[in-house]
Amino acid sequence: MKPLHEILKRPLVTEKTVQQEGGPQVIAFEVGRLANKLEIKQAVEKAFDVKVRTVNTILVAGKVKRVGRNIGKRSNWKKAYVTLAEGSKIDLFGV
Repeated sequence: MKPLHEILKRPLVTEKTVQQEGGPQVIAFEVGRLANKLEIKQAVEKAFDVKVRTVNTILVAGKVKRVGRNIGKRSNWKKAYVTLAEGSKIDLFGV
């Protein structure tokens, strides 16, 4: 298995992901482009000591940005929605 920091880049805390907290326990992560669902599941279970039910992944296209007359493109990246099993919880804020 790859090192955890190559699989899990960072948790995504946005309005959309925070609003999902009321329903099933779903946490969003930015993950490595080459990471598959099985590796993501194992990494989350190992890093946070929880039980994962499902993993859904999305490839997010990078945006085209312009600074003055120069045009560039941000890199594509991968997002994973991790659904936790009943009784499992990840506290991202430590509150």
